[in-house]
Amino acid sequence: MTMTTMEFTLQRIRNFLGIPVDPLSDEQMKNALRFKLNIHLPQKVSLDAALDAVAGEHEIIDLVIRYRSIKT
Repeated sequence: MTMTTMEFTLQRIRNFLGIPVDPLSDEQMKNALRFKLNIHLPQKVSLDAALDAVAGEHEIIDLVIRYRSIKT
């Protein structure tokens, strides 16, 4: 049985954070990035906009962007 791209991306996000988290939950992602990895996102209208503003600065940011784009 092979993992889908979405499942693989979700597993990588959870491995980075060390906790189960829903990447589609803005609140969970903001808290996990801040408190687990000390990543502070810029204040933007949406979490997606904040993630896009810092894309490329940390691998987990790119993973979250990828997961959220697959899921929508």
